[in-house]
Amino acid sequence: QVQLVESGGGLVQAGGSLRLSCAASVSISSIRSMGWYRQAPGKERELVAAIISGGSTNYADSVKGRFTISRDNAKNTVSLQMNSLQPEDTAVYYCNVAYGLGTRPFWGQGTQVTVST
Repeated sequence: QVQLVESGGGLVQAGGSLRLSCAASVSISSIRSMGWYRQAPGKERELVAAIISGGSTNYADSVKGRFTISRDNAKNTVSLQMNSLQPEDTAVYYCNVAYGLGTRPFWGQGTQVTVST
């Protein structure tokens, strides 16, 4: 069982920045994939960014060039630096980890990000 606790959400004006962090209750050194998803009201949850244990990353087209995902194995955390935020980035952001392909993923409780015009 992995417990994930997100932090760093909040209210920001368009063009601003936020940094989300997700702390895991276990060592993440053996966790293959870590990522961030988001869900806006009335929409399906979508992948925002993911990072694999080898360091490769994957981003949704809508956030490429603005968001950066990173992981710190020593601190058991995964972070999401979000720059140039836009109102359409408003959503609840969820941390997600999985030990391997096809294994059960674990989810955090979510953190609200609201971008005002």
